[in-house]
Amino acid sequence: MTRLSDHYDKTVRPQMQSEFNYSNAMQVPRLEKIVINMGVGEGVTDSKKVDAAANEMALITGQKPVIIKSKKSVATFKLREGMAVGCKVTLRRERMYEFLDRLVNIALPQVRDFRGLPGRSFDGRGNYAMGLREQIVFPEIDYDSVDETRGMDIIFVTTADTDAEAKALLKGFNMPIN
Repeated sequence: MTRLSDHYDKTVRPQMQSEFNYSNAMQVPRLEKIVINMGVGEGVTDSKKVDAAANEMALITGQKPVIIKSKKSVATFKLREGMAVGCKVTLRRERMYEFLDRLVNIALPQVRDFRGLPGRSFDGRGNYAMGLREQIVFPEIDYDSVDETRGMDIIFVTTADTDAEAKALLKGFNMPIN
């Protein structure tokens, strides 16, 4: 059991059960998975950039990423079907909680001019999406070995039905949502 999963069981779940008047503890929303996506548009001209992005993502998440290939050919971007254009990782259970802990306590405070995450990034079904402009905010990435800074999209998938429930859940994990 990780620190955040214990925190969810002992603090967040009872707090949300009383706040939203759930009759059963199993009705309380939980964090299902975290999906991290890194698009590498330069992968069209140089396939080594996709490999470098995948290696950095593996260092950040502790899990080997899946290489994403293009589905269609787009002539204006010089993109052919089947070319590598990015990578993604889906984190669940312990790795998910460990990544969330490092994101909230280590990475987000290192973001320049950080004033909290926008509260409008919920999708209406209880999921939250955010973006980071640089991968170097994570301590696993050595600044000197990075050839190029790349952004990443992080999606938090919850079992919540509404955005209010999902916001309360993520705030229970100390996410700095405005």
